[in-house]
Amino acid sequence: MADGGRYRAALSRLVRKFPFRLKASNGQIIAVGEANESKASARNGIDSVKRHAADTPVVDDT
Repeated sequence: MADGGRYRAALSRLVRKFPFRLKASNGQIIAVGEANESKASARNGIDSVKRHAADTPVVDDT
């Protein structure tokens, strides 16, 4: 991410799984992925978000 944001996949001690988080450059968590069974699965989720998020249209349902 060019603005200093980052993805992080780490073992959750509470559920013993690997959720991933997207943090903005100010440190605020702005997205959380599902808890994956393995770190590799979490990494696949991160890669999927990176591939698809930029081209996904925003829909305003208000």
